[in-house]
Amino acid sequence: MKKYTYSAKRSDNKEKWCVVDARDKVLGRLASEVAARIRGKHNPLFTPHTDTGDWVIVINADKVRLTGNKWDQKTYYRHSGYTGNIKATTAKELMAKKPEEMVRKAVRGMLPKNRLGRKLNNKLYVYAGDQHPHGAQQPELLEI
Repeated sequence: MKKYTYSAKRSDNKEKWCVVDARDKVLGRLASEVAARIRGKHNPLFTPHTDTGDWVIVINADKVRLTGNKWDQKTYYRHSGYTGNIKATTAKELMAKKPEEMVRKAVRGMLPKNRLGRKLNNKLYVYAGDQHPHGAQQPELLEI
């Protein structure tokens, strides 16, 4: 009798859509739960090299919390590639300009840094308000 470990395929996964309300949630804790859901770690079929996760919609991203003095001390960097052309933005400035970008960056940092991670990153939708255009997918509310 052969014994082998079952390796899930993407077609084995029944992908669901979930809505997460970010109102008054701490950013890091929210991002780790969302990243685990996108990755599929909640699923008994979880296979590290396969996409077995769900699609996640995050609403109220503009109401997310940061603990301590992170509003002033947390810095997001971007670089154009040219010498001396690094730009820095604090969390407070980023929240004022693009509130959904903070959640997107936090979740992306918790996904794998490879082809699979780039593919999984497309399964996240973040909106600043409480409305989203994905009603046709019949998402279920996910409590975090």
